[in-house]
Amino acid sequence: MSTTPPRLSGADALVRALVAHGTELVFGIPGTHNLGIYRALADHDVKHVTPRHEQGAGFAADGYARVTGKPGVCLTTSGPAVLNAMTAVTQSYSDSVPVLLISPGMPLRHPGRGNGTLHEVRHQSVALEAVIGYSNRVQSVAEIPLAVAQAFAHMTSGRPRPAHLEIPLDLIDAVDGVIEVPPLVVAHPPADAVTIAAAAGRLNAATAPGMIVGGGAKAAAEQITLLAERLGAPVVTTANGKGIVSEHHPLSIGAGLHHKAVADFVAECDAVLAIGTELASTDLWNGPLKFPGDLIRVDVDPAQVITNALPDFPLVGDAEATVAALNQRLGNPAALYDTTRADRWRKLFTKHARTQGTPWLPLVGSLTNALAPGAIIAGDSAMACYYGALSNLRLDAPASFLYPTGFGTLGYGLPAAIGAKMAAPHRQVVALHGDGGVMFTLAELATAAQERLPLPVLVADNGGYGEIRREMVDRSEPVHGVNLPGVDFVKVARGLNCHGVTVDDEDRLTVALRKAFTADRPTVIHVTGDLAGA
Repeated sequence: MSTTPPRLSGADALVRALVAHGTELVFGIPGTHNLGIYRALADHDVKHVTPRHEQGAGFAADGYARVTGKPGVCLTTSGPAVLNAMTAVTQSYSDSVPVLLISPGMPLRHPGRGNGTLHEVRHQSVALEAVIGYSNRVQSVAEIPLAVAQAFAHMTSGRPRPAHLEIPLDLIDAVDGVIEVPPLVVAHPPADAVTIAAAAGRLNAATAPGMIVGGGAKAAAEQITLLAERLGAPVVTTANGKGIVSEHHPLSIGAGLHHKAVADFVAECDAVLAIGTELASTDLWNGPLKFPGDLIRVDVDPAQVITNALPDFPLVGDAEATVAALNQRLGNPAALYDTTRADRWRKLFTKHARTQGTPWLPLVGSLTNALAPGAIIAGDSAMACYYGALSNLRLDAPASFLYPTGFGTLGYGLPAAIGAKMAAPHRQVVALHGDGGVMFTLAELATAAQERLPLPVLVADNGGYGEIRREMVDRSEPVHGVNLPGVDFVKVARGLNCHGVTVDDEDRLTVALRKAFTADRPTVIHVTGDLAGA
């Protein structure tokens, strides 16, 4: 006996499908063309956070997705709003983060050459597909549940990537019969058994094994730690892999592949297991690593597993399932494992990291003193992050260092910290910025204040774009356009309903951080002088 499909508006069909796929929180900004969707969000009691700019909405959804492992959702209106969010979802694409960007588009029968409709963009969906690889412009109300299910399948199978769903604005309030499409159960299989057996044999025979762990291995933390202990293998991680193996573990060398100690470590290994990492230049900085021993790569993306470094053993499969299969092949771990090699390489790594990060070590020291286990740092593309915190601040958990690698956008830290704090309200979250990059998304202080988030926002003030200034000097060229006039960040903070304080020494910074974690709203901590690396 057939039943008549319920008749729903496009907006109701969309929100019901999102809820069915586990969406609990949406970051977005209302506009003329998406008001029907906002009515449906209210009707279905989906929590909504209103950032002050669409780029901030996209970064917040990204931070939420990195911490939860679930797709973050960003909702904009059409035209300029979508293009404002494009930078954020392109960063998500670069870092393999599942973010669903939803927007209206021009009406179904909109003239191909345009007619001056509000927010009109030629080929809006095509523009998004060009940069993030997936955009679907639906053609009917009935198609919307299917389109949502397809987008979630895309984001949660294989390599995580963002997706864009465009709903023609005349479909949002239109009504039609709708058949709901339940979420798919997506399998995450290991690599093939034959290659796993061969790789396990090689690892078992290795006398000097090593491991490189990237952001694609976040779900495999427990299995990777167990494997490292079985092999007695020292572990180094990328920026996005930071914390997958606790950096207090005796086999952890540290995070950051760009140090000379890492290249020397890899050269010593007779077998290297690289898990969930692109081995990309944005992590390496100084050219590709050389693998005189055998290279074993685990990656869910078959194209990536042979990109940047050709492995002797390519394991194409889910990181958690594949490492678990390797553990099964390798048998029971020894009661004790030798940490001699790891101790030696950690000392060399620490020496290089501290030399490079010297100006920011007091700032890192304050963070170390103030942070509890499980804390999250949402960093910007700033010197205090990639020279300071990345390799000198020890963290304990996967997705505890949110950082915009690859695409390398500015302004990421603050809105990503908002998303992270919304995802994990009981964990400490810190936004770490430079004074140049924070200006890109400074308005999101108002968002954090509205949500009453006890969020420290550190602004390390070195008087402008310090990295670009350094590069100009290194090129023996005029220093031009990089020195910025000072901003009174404390006044700005208070004007946006936040607390604000200026600090210039390590002890005061530690006190300010501890106070900020228990405050009733965000606290901007303006870090100046030598403490900021100025």
